[in-house]
Amino acid sequence: MPALDTVLSRADANLDSSLERMFALCRIKSISTDPAYKEECARAATWLSDYLASLGFTSSVRPTPGHPMVVAHHEGAAPDAPHVLFYGHYDVQPVDPINLWETDPFEPTIKQTANGRKVITGRGTSDDKGQLLTFVEACRAFKETHGSLPVKVTILFEGEEESGSPSLKPFLEANAAELKADFALVCDTSMWDAETPAISAGLRGLVGEEIVVKAADRDLHSGYFGGAAANPIHILARILDGLHDDNGRVTLPGFYDGVEETPEDVKDSWKTLGMSDEKFLGEIGLSVPSGEKGRGVLESTWARPTAEVNGIIGGYTGDGFKTVIAAEASAKVSFRLVGKQNPDKIRESFRAYVKSKIPADCSVEFHKHGGSPAIQLPYDSALLNKAKAALSDEWPKPAVTIGMGGSIPIVGDFQKMLGMESLLAGFALSDDRIHSPNEKYELTSYHKGIRSWIRIMAALKG
Repeated sequence: MPALDTVLSRADANLDSSLERMFALCRIKSISTDPAYKEECARAATWLSDYLASLGFTSSVRPTPGHPMVVAHHEGAAPDAPHVLFYGHYDVQPVDPINLWETDPFEPTIKQTANGRKVITGRGTSDDKGQLLTFVEACRAFKETHGSLPVKVTILFEGEEESGSPSLKPFLEANAAELKADFALVCDTSMWDAETPAISAGLRGLVGEEIVVKAADRDLHSGYFGGAAANPIHILARILDGLHDDNGRVTLPGFYDGVEETPEDVKDSWKTLGMSDEKFLGEIGLSVPSGEKGRGVLESTWARPTAEVNGIIGGYTGDGFKTVIAAEASAKVSFRLVGKQNPDKIRESFRAYVKSKIPADCSVEFHKHGGSPAIQLPYDSALLNKAKAALSDEWPKPAVTIGMGGSIPIVGDFQKMLGMESLLAGFALSDDRIHSPNEKYELTSYHKGIRSWIRIMAALKG
């Protein structure tokens, strides 16, 4: 495709200047969770808005109760061109512990690793400044060669993703009509490996619950009251143990409503990725899979729901020993959801189960910690298949469709509030050390990421 080759060649020619722009953005210390960096977050938003305006976008910085949003619009080459909403975030994690960084975290540097790969080091290079700029630089290449974009583009950059996105939902509600598009594009995910691009077709949902079991009106002497008084830690332990049966399945009534089996051809494709149970668990010092019996680790983490205990508190936990029966004990429990599982019904079922296990003269309190449904792009989606073909044309190995064990709430908000499916295509690698000292982004990921978005936008135009 001669027209596409021209755009790709322009992206190649722009690489050095593109890196200068990436370095300029990464030098801005936009740490959203620390109030001391509020002005830096505003500076990053202004930098992005000004850059988009220089490319012909109608762009503005929008105030919120927290850090500002950047919203920009650009028409497509044709009136009937598809409309995409591209999302990214310009805020970054704190850099502590600073003494573990090999270079200044806010002075990006290109280094060569021991295996000969070139990487860009610095906070935000992979998460998410380098990633979001792959799309913007793709737009630049189109504009410089054809004077237009193949699709209509709306861009939304937020500055609070690393601190819980408190302003995002209200902003989406207030600006739904402006932000609504045919579908969303998200570049905040990873490749399968350095040569294999990946599209995440599924994201697990999340329900968080904290339970507090209470018994006596004070801590008790375990010799004087032991054997007579109810022990909240015993009660809590029985509750948590009863969440799973001997086969690793969650026992809550109705828990698997809306859970569909992964198509066999998709599971077969996952088997070709070469990820054995031993390899997956060996990296963390384990070897025997837990969870549902008969499920591989990729299926278990990408396509099956879970119930996990994330923390337990009760009794005396200080140094030494104290023979006490605690007055209360608590646990934090999270459920990862898939398919069409309903977060509200899961929460109701869990609470009903817990209440059924509480003795008559004891009590329980519940504290809600968020809830979002799973996201599942149909495996035969035209959007997914166009993007897969485009990525396969760019990288050494064909693109694969994967799932994600984690949750990205913004994707659920796009679906629930704006009625949009999301295409998750990112170019980070698992060893990019995001959120950690010495964060890096592969130079190849950045360069071919730009070229990938050029191919995807051209493919979406049809």
